[in-house]
Amino acid sequence: MTGRDLPTKICLSCDRSFTWRKKWARCWQEVKYCSERCRRNKHKRKITNQ
Repeated sequence: MTGRDLPTKICLSCDRSFTWRKKWARCWQEVKYCSERCRRNKHKRKITNQ
């Protein structure tokens, strides 16, 4: 696979897209956050302006 062919998701914490990594090969379905920092700060999500 090339970089363009890798699956992507949107991080639930920061709303940025992130791509598949080899370390997530076995658990890609359960991955929700792009990084450990976002996972730790999941409850401190920014409130969007309405």
